[in-house]
Amino acid sequence: MKSDHETWLLTPAAMGRADQAAARSGINSFGLMEKAGQAVAAAALRLLPGALRFVVLCGPGNNGGDGYVAARALADAGAEVAVFRLGDPGRLRGDAAKAFARCAIAGEALDRYEPRPGDAIIDAIFGAGLDRPVPETVAAVVDKVGAQGLPVIAVDLPSGLDGRTGRVLGAAFEACHTVTFMSRKPGHVLMPGRRLCGPVEVYDIGIPQRIVAAEAGPAGLNTPAAWAALLPKAEPEAHKFRRGHLTVFSGPATTTGAARLSAAAGLKAGAGLVTIASPTNALEANAAQLTAVMLKAMEYPAALCAYLEDPRHKAFVLGPGFGVGSKARDFALALNDRRLVLDADGITSFRDDPSVLFEAFSTGETRLVLTPHEGEFARLFPDIAGDKSLSKVDMALAAAARSHAVIVYKGPDTVIAAPNGRALVNTNAPPSLATAGSGDVLAGMIGGLLAQGVPAFEAAAAGVWHHGEAGNRAGRGLTAEELINLIEL
Repeated sequence: MKSDHETWLLTPAAMGRADQAAARSGINSFGLMEKAGQAVAAAALRLLPGALRFVVLCGPGNNGGDGYVAARALADAGAEVAVFRLGDPGRLRGDAAKAFARCAIAGEALDRYEPRPGDAIIDAIFGAGLDRPVPETVAAVVDKVGAQGLPVIAVDLPSGLDGRTGRVLGAAFEACHTVTFMSRKPGHVLMPGRRLCGPVEVYDIGIPQRIVAAEAGPAGLNTPAAWAALLPKAEPEAHKFRRGHLTVFSGPATTTGAARLSAAAGLKAGAGLVTIASPTNALEANAAQLTAVMLKAMEYPAALCAYLEDPRHKAFVLGPGFGVGSKARDFALALNDRRLVLDADGITSFRDDPSVLFEAFSTGETRLVLTPHEGEFARLFPDIAGDKSLSKVDMALAAAARSHAVIVYKGPDTVIAAPNGRALVNTNAPPSLATAGSGDVLAGMIGGLLAQGVPAFEAAAAGVWHHGEAGNRAGRGLTAEELINLIEL
């Protein structure tokens, strides 16, 4: 994670430590503030050239200091600028006080701001460090700006967003653009923060990368840099068994479609062979729809045990359309020495006693991948889901550690977490992926990569990212069947 600075996610606390370390190293901290404010002003002039007036809202800390620098720079560029401040500027300290002293624009109290047509807002009230609900004065300004639909450029993070969790603390601006410094924060990529930030520009203000890298935690953005080197390469001597065998379990005759979607996605993800293991009453329904995917009758755990005698059957997908109950539990537990993607009904089947599942996969390499959406996550991890102090990254990491599994906590901000503390946040998935069958396709893609020997964490992360890319290629109105045809690994 630390090798690619563009994927770093630093919590506000970690970024604060990096700022302090930069100052201790002899770097002029006010020089850093000057660069930050100038970058904000440049972005405002570039993105909002038609603004009649730039309204800079300054807070009581260093984020406000960035705002005062931006206000001075905008005025020097010939723009009309107004400053409105929260709190007594006489109480400013350090670099923020110096920035205020150098800004010749006479400011007014924040509650005196009344929007005008043509205003463009520079939000420098709180930034990423806020950890409590915004004051009523700020909430009122947020409402005024939102009601008028005025464009907002946020400094570091829209005021009112928690930089660690991405959650709204009472009220928050919706920015058309956010300028942050050195690294993204979790609040930039976790919902609803990602939606409220707009496009995020990461500006290098001059803190040495080694200092920032020292604070970069185990979480980052999900990009190919994190897993591409571990994906299988095409080899001239490869044959279908060498490329791996994926088995997908089908449900009864009335719910076979989900398994077929997973199976087809596994083939597209590169598995050499894919078999649907089907109950007897669904054989005819499955056979009528299958071509390259093979079909195997499998009704009871005894048949599965016989199937497992072939060591080439290494990877499995269980859950899509399978049905909730003891059969799903029995099948999953029988696979405890194989690689398993447990999805949908497979997850819900363990809601009464998830510890049985976790214990079964607790030793050896990580080979279980759980793919819950929010509701399924809460069924397996109710205490973790109910802890509102945790971010989605924190929740996924806690669940991974408890379950000895890779967690794919699905949503528009899917988080992939491993038991060893690694986590990636995915940001490339379009809203159109929220459609029936999309999750079945994702489970099959991850299963197909597991079948080829890709480690569980990287298989999950690559599957999620390529799933998002396929969704982007499909465009609006995609269906799961179309999505499969657009998978490109």
